[in-house]
Amino acid sequence: MSTTRTVRPAGATPLYPPTAALITTAMAAEEAAVAPGTIRKWVQLGHIAPAGRSGRSHLFHLADVFAAERATRRAHELRA
Repeated sequence: MSTTRTVRPAGATPLYPPTAALITTAMAAEEAAVAPGTIRKWVQLGHIAPAGRSGRSHLFHLADVFAAERATRRAHELRA
């Protein structure tokens, strides 16, 4: 079984368009139906990486939040 992996060359179009909205930790928590502390914990554990900052606050791409939420819920379900 072979798998293909696409590597984007340097200078290629970014994964997210420049106009992709960034959301705050509180907004990310609301969208994922978790507490803001959970989002911060996901950052600490490496489940999600902030896409930027606004002052001292992290900003996230919504797609990244949903991906982290799916991954952590899937891992939790496998352990149960």
